[in-house]
Amino acid sequence: MANFSFDIVSDYDKAEMNNVFDQTQRELDSRYDFKGTPAAVEWLDDKKGLKITGSGEWQIDAILDIVRKKLATRGQSQKVLDTSKELLETNLRTTKEVPFVQGLDQDKAKKITAAIRDEFPKAKPQIQGDTVRVTSNSKDDLQAVMQLLRAADFDFPLNFTNYR
Repeated sequence: MANFSFDIVSDYDKAEMNNVFDQTQRELDSRYDFKGTPAAVEWLDDKKGLKITGSGEWQIDAILDIVRKKLATRGQSQKVLDTSKELLETNLRTTKEVPFVQGLDQDKAKKITAAIRDEFPKAKPQIQGDTVRVTSNSKDDLQAVMQLLRAADFDFPLNFTNYR
């Protein structure tokens, strides 16, 4: 009897994030309400997030809204943005660092495995570092697990890789 498996990871597509960054910059350059303001988007160290600059909290929120729209049009999850950091206000500028959520820690992996075990006792989830591998004798079970996890509202993005 064949064993089938797939991996669950929390990651983002770096090429798509480059596209989102470029499109956001283009829109900031072309919008009239951002002319003459410090509105800008920059990369955080080694493209691990965005540094958003504006003249106030309202402008930061407007730029974040643009980023979210660009993520949606490119088919990326908005859960990749960690907006929990505080605003930093200096002079007449407000900045906010928005790192990207990447990797599954033990707590997140345990939530995923618990959800799988509750619904599908025949599917066997295993935590392997920052991935969760799910194995089963039935491809249908694995696809049902994927549907379950897509429907579950976790506060982090999920991707399915290595499907065999």
